[in-house]
This record gives sequence, structure tokens and C-alpha cells, in this order.
Amino acid sequence: MAWQQRIPHMLAVVIVATMVWSFINPYDMRVWWAEMTPILAIFIGLVATYRQFQFSNTSYVLMSVLLILHTIGAHYTFARVPFEWVTEFFDFERNHYDRIAHFTVGFYAYAAAELLVRKNWARPITAMLFGLFFIMAVAAGYEIIEWQFAVIEGGDAGIEFLGSQGDEWDAQQDMLADTLGALAALVLFWFSKYRQRT
Repeated sequence: MAWQQRIPHMLAVVIVATMVWSFINPYDMRVWWAEMTPILAIFIGLVATYRQFQFSNTSYVLMSVLLILHTIGAHYTFARVPFEWVTEFFDFERNHYDRIAHFTVGFYAYAAAELLVRKNWARPITAMLFGLFFIMAVAAGYEIIEWQFAVIEGGDAGIEFLGSQGDEWDAQQDMLADTLGALAALVLFWFSKYRQRT
């Protein structure tokens, strides 16, 4: 039982180590800060609220996946992450590392639903719907932020942060990936002990 209580701490160590590695000589420091600002905010928020509210280990594992993948993407920029083996294996025309990272954004729907149920702020079904809609709203908001950063910053930094790789439907597909990730996480939540609460 003791080792299970240490899981959030072990995940935090891995995340911090990844962040330190990512900060060392990234492809573009401006892009690194733009990509890492929301990730740092999430991480600091989870650490700051840990004593007041501890999520389940499942939530922490799911939330950690995005923090780690996004931090790796910030180091290389998402279009340049060494992911060629997947691109070549499936004969893709672009690097889909960013799609996988977007999919993991949806994992936060599990934590959102868990929070609402454990705080008795909503019943499980309502909490799950909120988790889904919350992720969809965040996905749309982030695409607007990417667009504005690209317009304001311009140049290579704007292009790298936008990460569309020439795909005119990139924003829509990113939002779909976020939504599918949320649905996958909520299927997991459906089978969790929290869904049984009334």
C-alpha cells in the first residue's frame, strides 16, 4: 500500500526530470516557453493543491502522460519529434506525434469527472458529460491561442508553434483527437469505483 501512495511523487520526479532535459538547448526557446507555459501551470497547480485534494493514482497517471509528451514536444517542437518510425511504418505524410499528445489532453476528462463526483458536486453521468464538454472547450480555446501566437509571433516560431505541417484541417483534427481522448478516458471512468456513486 505504501508504494501506491508514492506514485504521485514518483510521477512528479519523472515530470521534473523531463522538464529539465527539455529546457536544455531546445530547438527554439520562444516555442519552448509558449508550449511549456500551460504545462507548467498545470503541474504547479497539481502540486499546490495536493494537500487539499489528492486525485486517484489513475488520474495522476493519466494526467502525467500529457505533461511528459508535451514537454518532449516542446524540446523538439511537435513537428520535429523523432517519430519517423511511426510515420514510415504507417506510411503517413506527416509526423503525428502532436495527434497523440492531443489525444492525451482528453485524459483530463477522467480527473474532471472524478473531482466532481468526489466533491459531491455532480452525479457520475453529469460529471462525465462535464468532463467531455470541458475538454472540448479547452481544445477549441487552445487552437485559438495557437492561431493568435502564430499571427503575433510570425516567422519560424509561429509556424513551429502552430505545428500544422501543411495540413489545412490541422486544428479540427487536433480538436477531434482531444475529444476522442476524453471519450477513451471516460470509458475508463465508467468502470471505476467513482461511477458507482449516487
